[in-house]
Amino acid sequence: MQIKTGTMLLFGIICFFQVTAQSGVLSSAQFQQQVSAGQSQLLDVRTAGEYKQGHLANALQADWTNSAEFAERIKYLDKNKPLLVYCASGGRSGQAAEWLVKKGFVKVDNLSGGMISWKQASLPFVTEEATRQMTAEEYAKLIRSASVVLVDFGADWCPPCKKMEPVLAALQKEMPNKYKLVKVDGGRDTDMMKANGVSAIPVFIVYKNGKETYRVQGVVDKNILKEQLQ
Repeated sequence: MQIKTGTMLLFGIICFFQVTAQSGVLSSAQFQQQVSAGQSQLLDVRTAGEYKQGHLANALQADWTNSAEFAERIKYLDKNKPLLVYCASGGRSGQAAEWLVKKGFVKVDNLSGGMISWKQASLPFVTEEATRQMTAEEYAKLIRSASVVLVDFGADWCPPCKKMEPVLAALQKEMPNKYKLVKVDGGRDTDMMKANGVSAIPVFIVYKNGKETYRVQGVVDKNILKEQLQ
């Protein structure tokens, strides 16, 4: 009797998740309504290059075609909060939506027709402005501009980078005037990324008197960074 009860309970749990976890397809107008409501996470699953050419405001980015990057970045999204996904035409984001539901995201909606239909509907999007990259000379000057320098290689559209923002804010509050924070834009300053061997973001590098003393990639505990900045 206990085995039967346990089996029924397991079946009920499976059914519950099958019912509650769901994905859908929204028209451009419906998608815009959900974005405007401000209750959902927004994810662009195209490449970084496509993202730069035009994306929805405040969208995070994770390349669906790069499985390692995608899996790493979505770890920092909230599975219990609605997620809106889009790509160029709806194909990649449709595949991503199905995968995300299987991974436990309770509600994932895909933009039908992707950015193509969004633009055809004359809806707003953001285009990255062409800006000058940081030079090697500027970087060298910055890492020598204080006795202790923390360099943050990151980007606004990178989920784990966003996860680290409150950590960096807390560090600056706890350690005023103890170190200098330098930000390198991982989407713009690609030459500096390459020169410093940074292939994935975020990456944090500590310099003391101009010499690298510590490096870490990904989300890191505040106290670990704090110790390295002493």
